[in-house]
Amino acid sequence: MRIGVFDSGVGGLSVAKAIEAELPQAEVLFRHDSAEHFPYATKSPEEIYGFILPIFQELVDAGCDVIVVACNTVSTTLIGRLRGAFAVPLVGLEPMVKPAAALTKSGVIAVCATPTTLASARYAWLKETYGQACTFIEPDCADWSYLIEHNQMNEARIRQEMEPALKAGADVVVLGCTHYHWIEGEIKQIVAGSAQVIQPEAAVVQQVKRVLNLA
Repeated sequence: MRIGVFDSGVGGLSVAKAIEAELPQAEVLFRHDSAEHFPYATKSPEEIYGFILPIFQELVDAGCDVIVVACNTVSTTLIGRLRGAFAVPLVGLEPMVKPAAALTKSGVIAVCATPTTLASARYAWLKETYGQACTFIEPDCADWSYLIEHNQMNEARIRQEMEPALKAGADVVVLGCTHYHWIEGEIKQIVAGSAQVIQPEAAVVQQVKRVLNLA
């Protein structure tokens, strides 16, 4: 059993490790685009599609039974097109708007994601479908992926974006980019007592199990 995991950079490695921990019998093939085209944060979906097509083909040719698109930017803009191009099942990641709307008491949700994800039709649909009664605050995280990828992120930069959201009443913080999983601990420390932080790794693992008839 082979499971492909793709991300623009090293962020998706956390997803790959979560899958390996839960499914030790599987061979997990992790592929990323750090060397060539990272970051995807401000690139157009058309550009990104051209970058990722050969990478997905490589995973298909390697015999993957399912491919996890561990990149919210790609999932929210291109997963439908990718499903039309490849017969292998794809499991996408997207901002956890539905769970956040169910969890919030204040009705204010902070969504940390790339500009491309925030501008996507899918994200707009998620808010319209599940978050009509909520207010969404979208901190400026445009450079976060780059900073994390190059080990340049620091607490002051995180706090700069989180504190206004907390002052506005956000009690749920959605991590809508797998790179941000690597600073989840720091974010939790900053928002402790004010907000809970959610990200989709556990849900993705369960979906992979369902696709592979292991759940």
